[in-house]
Amino acid sequence: MRKWWPLAAISLGTFMLLVDVTIVTVALPDMAKDLDTTLADLEWVVDIYALALAALLLGVGSSADRIGRKKVYLSGLVVFTAASLVCAIAPNAGVLIAARAVQGLGAAGMFGTTIALLGMHYSGRERGVAFAVWGAANAVAAAAGPVVGGLLTEYLDWRWIFFVNLPVCLIAVVMTVRVVREAKSAGRQRADVLGTLTFTVASGALTFALIHAHSDGWGAPLTLGMFVLAVVALALFLVVESRHEHPILDLSLFRRPTFTGIMLSGLILQGAAFAYLLFESLWMQTVLGYGPVKAGLYILPMCGAAFVVSTLAGKFGPFPARTTMGGGLALIALGSALQTMLDAGSSADTIVAGLIVSGMGVGLVTPSLAAAALASVPPERGGMAGGAVNTFRQLGFALGIAVFGAIFQFRIESVLRDDGRVNQAHETAVALSGGQAQSIISGSSAGERVGMEHLVREAFASGLNLMLWVAAALGAVASVIAFLTVRLPAGGAEQRAAPTAGGAPAREARADATT
Repeated sequence: MRKWWPLAAISLGTFMLLVDVTIVTVALPDMAKDLDTTLADLEWVVDIYALALAALLLGVGSSADRIGRKKVYLSGLVVFTAASLVCAIAPNAGVLIAARAVQGLGAAGMFGTTIALLGMHYSGRERGVAFAVWGAANAVAAAAGPVVGGLLTEYLDWRWIFFVNLPVCLIAVVMTVRVVREAKSAGRQRADVLGTLTFTVASGALTFALIHAHSDGWGAPLTLGMFVLAVVALALFLVVESRHEHPILDLSLFRRPTFTGIMLSGLILQGAAFAYLLFESLWMQTVLGYGPVKAGLYILPMCGAAFVVSTLAGKFGPFPARTTMGGGLALIALGSALQTMLDAGSSADTIVAGLIVSGMGVGLVTPSLAAAALASVPPERGGMAGGAVNTFRQLGFALGIAVFGAIFQFRIESVLRDDGRVNQAHETAVALSGGQAQSIISGSSAGERVGMEHLVREAFASGLNLMLWVAAALGAVASVIAFLTVRLPAGGAEQRAAPTAGGAPAREARADATT
């Protein structure tokens, strides 16, 4: 059993960092009340973590190849633990948001190295089992976040969603020091500082612009300025990467359809499968009146389905990557579509079947995506590949929240404007999408209260339906991309051996593994 201790250490850290992506969603109302701020402001508590994680992953993954993957993973764990403590004792929203950003920095150090560390420790069939377990931890963490957050918030306090990180992360630190080996690429490489900086600015500015577009307006000076900054930074990133001797992302890899398909699949996966959970949680709590625990428990079937399917895939696999990725993304699309039957009288029971189907898709895609990413690059570039695929995944989540938020609010505003009973449709839509449904209902006159409650329920249902149709379309597109582009044989990740402690491959890979 000793050989599985590195997997346990890596999976434990990965579970905690991914739980913290979604664990705050059901705690937002309590945070707003305790910190005397608005739910709209606290959207950044969710977004800043996902944004920092996405923006820094690529640079961290590539740097880990140069300075040591274990060292970077361990440093990330320590930073994540310290930031969790600051989050737990934050006296106001500003401190909480800043600490969440630092949490994202530590999480990037962990998540950017996990795939390469697993590839280094395991090969052959053991690698398939390792990625299946790691994938199950990914899937369960993302879906279990709202459940854990609901239990801690309702029965203890919202601050415990961060306090609980401390003992678990300390255990992960001790395990990592004792059982995980170090590895880095041979030779000295010049750090790609400018590439890391420009990518971070580009992804950060784009996400910031999308988040603020639906509240401040698409034509607002700040929104337009951030879009321009994102385009300029992205152009500079492409120029820098094409000229740097050791770039954080080797752009020539995108000439391979398999690598491109894997990255696009990762980008769409997180957005199509998880980004809408924030808005469903708001609907359940602020419109249907569910408590945090009840709202979280409705997402539990998605968690269970993802875990079961990922475990079974690891036991009976390996299967061709195009089959598991394409089929899993198709299930995610189907699951989103099955949830688009909401109306003013719907309860959360309506979405359960769709969440289960989506969870099955997540359980198929997640482990095969990681293994395929390793198989698509030379072993010494494992850190870069792991950082890249996880970057695209988390960027998809951050952008998904921003894009879905804009769609959600746009549809709510349209319903309010068509009804004609609301004078300030835009302002009311902003308040509703920010979680102020009960305030809007209670603020109406006694004679209008029943009609206003029906209108709010109708607007939320319509907004969720449109958003979920978009998620279904994205999942379907990603499924087609995976089926058409990914060309790796069953067990394709094992075609490339893990790097040794010095970073050299243990044996040469087949030259045609990614063509």
